[in-house]
Amino acid sequence: MPCKWCGRVPCLYETAHKPISNPGKMADNAAVTIRTRKFITNRLLQRKQMVVDVIHPNKPNVSKADLREKLGKMYKSPSDSVFVFGFKTAYGGGRSTGFALVYDNLAIAKKFEPKYRLIRHGIGAKRTASRKQRKEKKHRQMKVRGTKKAKVGAGKKKVCCVSYWLSCLIVLLGIGCLGSHA
Repeated sequence: MPCKWCGRVPCLYETAHKPISNPGKMADNAAVTIRTRKFITNRLLQRKQMVVDVIHPNKPNVSKADLREKLGKMYKSPSDSVFVFGFKTAYGGGRSTGFALVYDNLAIAKKFEPKYRLIRHGIGAKRTASRKQRKEKKHRQMKVRGTKKAKVGAGKKKVCCVSYWLSCLIVLLGIGCLGSHA
């Protein structure tokens, strides 16, 4: 009987010719296993720190938000006080290794975590000015001395539109000085 895919009569590779049924749905129902090792309770920084091994067969990777939720459940702490980072996927896929820190509460995490990790986590505030603007401001401040540095950094003083229009009206009407010099 000929093969359905290549047409050869004695086909030894019939299973290799078969197309994958539903290739997009392959990773949805795959089980993910999380194991921790090198666990240390760091009382000085009020956190638990560990190396996390994630086994995710038939799945490219696991999101850090999912890992934070699962580690929060494992160590009985809220997921916002769990920080995961440094994940590398092993060659061939199916296994990733990274690092996790589980703080006792969020206030302590804000105190000890680096700013970039807080921003990544969605807690800290990101810088608004670009790098070039910050450098230009620094160079302008280097040209002046003392308290003038704050004035250079603050920029130009904005004029209130109401006071501006009042001063224009005074000039137009010729009232001049409204003080005691009348």
